[in-house]
Amino acid sequence: MKLFITFLFFLLSVETYAQQRKMVVTVDDLPVVHYGIEDPEYLEKITLKLLNTFEKYNIPAIGYVNETKLYEDEEPDSSKVELLELWLSRGFELGNHTFSHPNYHQVAFEDFTTDVLKGEEITKPLAKKYNLPYRYFRHPYLRIGRSQEHADSLTHFLNANNYTVAPVTIDNEDYIFARAYHNAYTKNNTQLMEKIGNTYVDYMEKKLQFYEQSSQTLFERNIPQTLLIHASLLNADYLDELAELYIEYGYTFISQEDVLEDDAYQTPVTRYGEWGISWIDRWAISIGVGRDFFRGDPATPDFIHELSKQ
Repeated sequence: MKLFITFLFFLLSVETYAQQRKMVVTVDDLPVVHYGIEDPEYLEKITLKLLNTFEKYNIPAIGYVNETKLYEDEEPDSSKVELLELWLSRGFELGNHTFSHPNYHQVAFEDFTTDVLKGEEITKPLAKKYNLPYRYFRHPYLRIGRSQEHADSLTHFLNANNYTVAPVTIDNEDYIFARAYHNAYTKNNTQLMEKIGNTYVDYMEKKLQFYEQSSQTLFERNIPQTLLIHASLLNADYLDELAELYIEYGYTFISQEDVLEDDAYQTPVTRYGEWGISWIDRWAISIGVGRDFFRGDPATPDFIHELSKQ
């Protein structure tokens, strides 16, 4: 009887631990990463597949917009603006990813902040139209500043303009896979597309495991994770498999707002450089961990890199 109770307690502990795994799914570079295919039906197909998967798995995702993609000949393209309205009309929040995706480390502060404000001209009124908040900012290339002063200048600007920074914990190179997948798509090579997609899901599982372990090492728990992916054909086709993967690992999906309530996201960043990395890595560097902390980070396979260049 005592052995049975111990076993039952173990099962309940495992179940409780699984239920504590939480994740927000964030999608960058809206409305679509199209690699030159701007056919409205194609762009709508990608958008709808992403949104349908979010709804299927009750994922309160958030999309981060580059408004330069909304323009054609310096005028807003209504069909592209309507893609954002698809997100908003279904209750999905949108955030600011700047107008033209500049690298904060490579442009003047005044130019970057001007680009931030230009990046809200269409999306912010649209969010108001659908009675949704517009409040989060995602750094392009995850570049937050080369130094404390450089970073603080941008943070003060964002705070003054009512933005909350949206960090990333599960960083990855889905964009390299996405380019390889696009190249196979344009050649109508479905067999290669499937190989790339399956490799991608396997890679994302390894990334999940790596950042879970990093979180355990740094915080002695698996913090609510923030996943970064892009609005690409690859993710439109394989988001179902990714969602199933995360559910198998015991994750529930939460909002951008909810994930930022965790105390881990208040960990100060005190070390800076040229890097664009996961906030788990930033926090680790700031705390002063050894190099062993970063070992084992899954690499994108060489053949994916090669396919992305074709």
